[in-house]
Amino acid sequence: MTPIRMSSLLATLALLAGCGAMGRHHPGMQGAHGLVAVKSPHSQTETLSRLEAQVRLRSLNVVARIDHAAAAQRIDQTLRPNEVVIFGNPQAGTPLMQCAPTVGIDLPMKALVWTDAAGQVWLGYNDPVWLVHRHGVSDCPAAGNVRKALAAVAEATVGR
Repeated sequence: MTPIRMSSLLATLALLAGCGAMGRHHPGMQGAHGLVAVKSPHSQTETLSRLEAQVRLRSLNVVARIDHAAAAQRIDQTLRPNEVVIFGNPQAGTPLMQCAPTVGIDLPMKALVWTDAAGQVWLGYNDPVWLVHRHGVSDCPAAGNVRKALAAVAEATVGR
């Protein structure tokens, strides 16, 4: 292995080890691709129920739920629990699209609840600040507001 590849491998391993050592991620902390992931102390089913309750409590509409594990079963395949909740409302989404019209491809917002190989349940969502940056906008105050709202939803969902 070349020195450059070895240093890249070591850097990647260090990053992964650091992520594992951090335990429950604070909403707002994210990976390189804008995914905020938060550990849930609740079961998959309970986390999903709590997520939907928090979304509705904030006058957001649940647009759809997509159960990827159930879809896999239909083709005789298996997946650990993995479900997306799609939600939003024009009050949150419109200001984001005013900053960058193409952000509409990423709306409504989505949250993924999944169970990893160790049985840990996670709640993940796209950071709105990252989303608008993805669409070429470096400053969109609305994205910060939506970030705070999503962080509050996540914290209330996984809270005790």
